[in-house]
Amino acid sequence: MKKLLIIVFGLLLVLAGCSSNSSDKSGSKVVKVGTTTSEVPTWNLVKKLAKKKGITVQIVKFDDYVQPNLAVDSGEIDINAFQTVVYFDSFKKSHNLDLAAIGTTSIWPMGMYSKKIKSIDEIKNGDQVVIPKDPTNLGRALLLMQKAGLITLKSGFSGAGGLENIATNPKNLKITPVDAAQTPRGLDDATAAIINCDMAINAGLNPSKDPIFGEDASNKAYVNIIAAQTKRKDDKVLNQIVDIYHTKEVTDFIKKHFNGAAVPVIKPVSYLDDYKQN
Repeated sequence: MKKLLIIVFGLLLVLAGCSSNSSDKSGSKVVKVGTTTSEVPTWNLVKKLAKKKGITVQIVKFDDYVQPNLAVDSGEIDINAFQTVVYFDSFKKSHNLDLAAIGTTSIWPMGMYSKKIKSIDEIKNGDQVVIPKDPTNLGRALLLMQKAGLITLKSGFSGAGGLENIATNPKNLKITPVDAAQTPRGLDDATAAIINCDMAINAGLNPSKDPIFGEDASNKAYVNIIAAQTKRKDDKVLNQIVDIYHTKEVTDFIKKHFNGAAVPVIKPVSYLDDYKQN
């Protein structure tokens, strides 16, 4: 019985060690960051700056919008940085995840792209428009189409929901929701596709030059955030990573590297508290 208790106690110690910041052989704190391919250049710089503070950043790449939150929730990674705050709030509610935003990063304006036309004025009756299908990005795409004068939405539309929120579609456009990662492929067949900024970059598009119509960068709901498990939101090392991301060196890099495709948002996470009223 004593041997059994010793084994169990030993396992509990190991598990306890896995739930906090781990360290590498040099004693440096290790933080695993999940992000998308387009944001890796920024995180490579954060990694370099963090090393000077005794923090080893390990970058884990994802190219979908589902796995990064699940990976944080399970403890596979420590934080992620890829999503808007409105998507984050919707995702964690629908999947019952106990996660929290711990910092702001940038806003990546969504755009409408086309290989067939140069202006939204050229969109004809019955044309196909491909949009991302997850509820928050779909709603965001519908708001962009309304801003472009292509559709109108039902009164009180909050930005989260499906095609049932369309009130009028004067040109009888065929609006086709697909996985966000597949929206660039829609350009081969559809007249236009509404594509998230990071997915556009991954597809070799230039979000500051190529869209035929796009968002501005003023809506708080579409500010991207760094997320962690709620129980770790005050973790000193994780918040050091947020502070590093907010340094002038990183901000200047984002402005230069992405040339307007990403707009840095150097604000405390409390800045987003009222985003639903924005």
